[in-house]
Amino acid sequence: MKKQVAVIGIGRFGRSVATELYNLGHDVLAIDKKEDRVQDMLGKVTYPVSGDATNESTLRELGIASYDAAIVAIGSDTVSSLMTSVLLKSIGVPYVVARAQDELQRNALERIQVDKTLLAEKEMGEQLAHNLFNPNVIDYMGMTANYGISKVEVSENQKGKSLKELNIGTSRDKYNLTALGIIRSKNIILNPDINEIIKKNDVLILAGNNELIDKNFGE
Repeated sequence: MKKQVAVIGIGRFGRSVATELYNLGHDVLAIDKKEDRVQDMLGKVTYPVSGDATNESTLRELGIASYDAAIVAIGSDTVSSLMTSVLLKSIGVPYVVARAQDELQRNALERIQVDKTLLAEKEMGEQLAHNLFNPNVIDYMGMTANYGISKVEVSENQKGKSLKELNIGTSRDKYNLTALGIIRSKNIILNPDINEIIKKNDVLILAGNNELIDKNFGE
């Protein structure tokens, strides 16, 4: 389902998550104080805008209060990151993710009750884009703009069913999604048979179209 997401700060990390969210079909508003960064995002997001996200009036004028989520990708400027995060929560953005440079900044962001914090060196923008609205995606590696490999948790209603019943195969010629493996406890089943039954706590390693992953394994 198409969502509206604001990405604030479009350095390398912000640019990565913003463009990937846009490629996934979401409406993306990208904000930065540096005009050259904004110009570079033309055609790569829905709305690239130059502005100061630490100004509440700016956020309200852009209509961010009605957005589904906001990602604070400022990182290196701790004060601006905290101020922006506080404003986003205060104007009613339902889900706010903030990037932290270190554990100290992460603790500060958690104290102001952002919904998710992440350390820049541990989580890539591309990965965040894929699990922002689909928490079942544990990890992701892009292969092309629309195709990648995902590590996915199965839902309750998928347990007890075979890969075939879930329309997952081991050959791209026959099915839309390909099961590369199943992680089961401390073991991994490589190239599983299509009749393999999914069990509790299984994690699937799937290759396929990004939209199909979200459609079949999103909440």
